[in-house]
Amino acid sequence: MHLSPRLGRAALFTAALIWGSSFFVMKDAVSGIPVFLLLAIRFTVGCGLMSIIFWKKWRKCSKRLLLHGAVVGVLLFAAYTAQTYGLKGTTPGKNAFLTAVYCVLVPFVNWLLLRRKPTRWNWLAAVMCLGGIGLVSLDGQLTMNQGDALTLLGGVFYALHLVAVSRFGEDDDPVLLTTVQFGASALCCWVGFGLFETLPAFPENAWVELIYLAVFATTIALLLQNVGQSVTPAAPAAILLSLESVFGVLFSVVCYGETVTLRLLTGFALIFLAVIASETQFSFLRRKCAQNIKTDAP
Repeated sequence: MHLSPRLGRAALFTAALIWGSSFFVMKDAVSGIPVFLLLAIRFTVGCGLMSIIFWKKWRKCSKRLLLHGAVVGVLLFAAYTAQTYGLKGTTPGKNAFLTAVYCVLVPFVNWLLLRRKPTRWNWLAAVMCLGGIGLVSLDGQLTMNQGDALTLLGGVFYALHLVAVSRFGEDDDPVLLTTVQFGASALCCWVGFGLFETLPAFPENAWVELIYLAVFATTIALLLQNVGQSVTPAAPAAILLSLESVFGVLFSVVCYGETVTLRLLTGFALIFLAVIASETQFSFLRRKCAQNIKTDAP
């Protein structure tokens, strides 16, 4: 399918918008639905829809791909579990920005596992991110509540997951890998539900929230990301996708009633700039400056 760059950017923007809106939806959903059950339904529906939409691709499936999908699926399960339990103890806006630290952590995970040294931009991003986390999460006694700590742990697992997907994606079909990882994550969640949770009486609006999270925030948003990234250069794609955390705060303020203080806003800004620095090294600004200098030259 051929897609214009403009439509590709629109797809990435829409994916970020959907994911940003999912934080306050998840916050409301976990108040009435157990975490493992909520995630189990979300990943099961996502896996089922992906399997139906791309059923022809199953001919390319192999034992190696199933193994890789199981590995990244377990990591995705760990990331979502930590993030969602964290969401029960913090606000949707803080959950959105603290989760985004995985973008800053990825270069250091690569350094630890693959011996790829971080750049100076990665180190700058890490310092900015630490400052942002301190402003967002630490109180006057320099302690962090459990919700924020679990959210940050989720960010660590997201970084590990992203590195694993990047490594396995070099050899495996990305759509099949995504479908298998959804299935593996769903299986882990069903096991967690069976061991630790009981079936509750679902709130009236629970199914609407579940459909939105499973269909839109999981399947459709992921497809939009894959399609958009196929025709969009890495730097602008990273910027558009990083807007997820910004939308997370906006939806939290409008729909959840979260109060954003100057301290929180400064912390959010530092984390956002850290993500941009790590993902793009501000190449778009440096390129624009170089073009302006060249234009102004006699």
